[in-house]
Amino acid sequence: MSLAPRAVLVHRTTEYEELLARHGTHGQAAFFLSSRGRSIDEVARRHRQTRQALADVAAAVPLQWRQSRVERADLDRFLFGPEDVVVVVGQDGLVANAAKYLSGQPVVGIDTDPGRNPGVLVRHRPRDAAALLRAAVSPGGTADELTMVEAVSDDTQRLLALNEIYLGPPGHQTARYRLGPDAPDAPVEPQASSGVLVGTGTGATGWIRSLWQERHSELRLPAPTDPRLLWFVREAWPSPATGTSQVAGELGREEGLRLTVESDRLVVFGDGMETDALELTWGQTVRLGISAISLRLTV
Repeated sequence: MSLAPRAVLVHRTTEYEELLARHGTHGQAAFFLSSRGRSIDEVARRHRQTRQALADVAAAVPLQWRQSRVERADLDRFLFGPEDVVVVVGQDGLVANAAKYLSGQPVVGIDTDPGRNPGVLVRHRPRDAAALLRAAVSPGGTADELTMVEAVSDDTQRLLALNEIYLGPPGHQTARYRLGPDAPDAPVEPQASSGVLVGTGTGATGWIRSLWQERHSELRLPAPTDPRLLWFVREAWPSPATGTSQVAGELGREEGLRLTVESDRLVVFGDGMETDALELTWGQTVRLGISAISLRLTV
C-alpha cells in the first residue's frame, strides 16, 4: 500500500517575527523602526498577509493527505520524501533555497505578496492551491523542468543550486586554483581571482546576468528550461604565474568545468546559502555541470 502524498509547506520567518524576536514586544519594535524613519504598520500588514496565505494553503491540502511545515533555516535538516509535494509559500528566492534539497519532487510556488515579488517562481495565489496540489500528483499534470547546476568534489561532496554556484575565497582574499574543461588533455590554466560563478537560465535574471552585462558578453543567456549553463571568472588577475585566457564560457548537457584548489581554503555554495557550503583545500578538485535532477515547477 503506497503512502498518501505529503504536502510540505516551506516558509520563512517574516520581518515582523524577526523584529519581535530581537526587541521583545510590538511596542519596542515599533519604537525601533520609528527611530529609523520607518513604520511598523506596513511590516505588520505583510506579516498578517503571509500568515493568512500560509493558513489558506494549509486548508487547501486534501484531507486524506499528510501535511508538514519547514522553515527556511531548517531546510538543511529536513528529510524530504519521494511522495512529497513541496509548496513554497513566500518569495521567489525561497523556491531556490528549497530546490537544492529536492530530488525531483513537484514544487508549487505561492506568492504571498503579489506586486512586491517578481513572481518568476512563485507564480500562483493562495486561492489556486487546491487545484495546483491535484495537478501536482495527476498523471496529466504539467510542470516546467528547470535546469539545475551541480558541483561534485573528489571526496564525493555534492551541491545543487537552481540559480548559480559560487566557488571562491570565504572572505576578501584571492582564490588560487587551476581551471579548465572537464575533458581529457584539455588545457588547464592557473588563475588568481575573487571566484568563479556558474549559473543556469533561472539565475540569468540575477548574479549571472550582472556579470554578463558588465562583460558585454556575446554568449547567449539561457532560458530556465535550457540545458545550458554559463560561467564567469570574477576579476581574474594576470601575473607571471596566473592567466586570464579562460574567464567565461558555456556548458552543455555532457560538458563540465573542472577546478583544482591551490589555496588553503575555498568554499562552494549555491543560491546565496553561505551557511550550507562545501569546503575544499589544497589539491582537491571539483567538477561543475548540469545536474541530472531538475526542479519540477508545477504549472
